[in-house]
Amino acid sequence: MRSIAQILSDSKTIAIVGLSDKPERASHEVAAYLQQHGYRILPVNPSYAGQAILGEPVFATLQEAADALAADGQRIDIVDCFRKADDIPPIARDAIAVRAGCLWMQLDIENQAAADLARAAGLDVVMNHCIKIEHRSLNG
Repeated sequence: MRSIAQILSDSKTIAIVGLSDKPERASHEVAAYLQQHGYRILPVNPSYAGQAILGEPVFATLQEAADALAADGQRIDIVDCFRKADDIPPIARDAIAVRAGCLWMQLDIENQAAADLARAAGLDVVMNHCIKIEHRSLNG
């Protein structure tokens, strides 16, 4: 299992599940930060599918996002979850199905069953950590 520092340095593409188009929401702030630091974000939110958030097309599902990347020979490195803990297991199954590298649950989100499922399938798992805070602490 890779460390948070390794996950962040190895990754280029981050699917953000539950990304909001509202700038005051944490998901939007985090996505904008990640973009500013060179990551490609893939918004995943069925409520906004077909629209754009932060200049990127919004996908209804992780599978749709993965299919769009596969056309360019890329894959999702991190699935960053801005959803309630109870919503994480199906996201974990989707992350496994698209062969993502890491399942990341944001601050205050923990689901051990989802974590166990993802780890058993070979994904790195981070729970209860903000990806923006972790990136900033590693990169000054």
